[in-house]
Amino acid sequence: MQASVYGARIELPAAFSEFTSRAGTVAISIDLHQGHLSADPDCPCPAPRAREVVDGVNAFHVQARRLGVPVIHVRSTLRPGGVDDVNGIPSAWRMTFPLFVGPIPNADAHALAGSRWTDFVTDVEPGDLIVEGKKRLSAFYPTDLDFLLRNMGARRVVLTGCMADCCVLNTAFDASNLGYRVTVLEDLVRGTDEALEKAALAMISLHLGVVTDSATLVAEWEREAV
Repeated sequence: MQASVYGARIELPAAFSEFTSRAGTVAISIDLHQGHLSADPDCPCPAPRAREVVDGVNAFHVQARRLGVPVIHVRSTLRPGGVDDVNGIPSAWRMTFPLFVGPIPNADAHALAGSRWTDFVTDVEPGDLIVEGKKRLSAFYPTDLDFLLRNMGARRVVLTGCMADCCVLNTAFDASNLGYRVTVLEDLVRGTDEALEKAALAMISLHLGVVTDSATLVAEWEREAV
């Protein structure tokens, strides 16, 4: 199977089936909700480049479900009143990211539980699972994602979503440190910009796991299913 290593396409050695095997794999979609993807000027934490991957993520999830790979949708949720963040210990990004993108006018509304900003943009089917409570950059913190994966018998995770250089990268680090084999689908993640997206994928490919595209991975899974 082919993968990208520091941006170069190579053929993976057979031992990398440890990462790419369908058995024990769970597909995890990160933060593809209105709080990042809405075109509304009030969008509290815009990640407009990630709108490009929604249809592709939906199509990948159709194939994953067909092949028996569970799908988990992760979303950030914060308690109203700001105790989790704005009025508590604010997330670092609230101070650092505006140095690059400028002021984010409605940032205080980001991920508020019960608000429209936590509505998923991707398709969520009845058999899918949802992980909420993500309050910082990793899908594992402080959620029950690790607990859920271990109870599902998962050994491998496939990550999609936004942002490649932020929440996807942090989730990949945590997943690897927790002992999961990580695959990130380069066609189904988007970053702050193309340069940081490529940098994040390069780091993942060197230190954390496999970077490939959804069609290649699904083809590998289908070969196993024959």
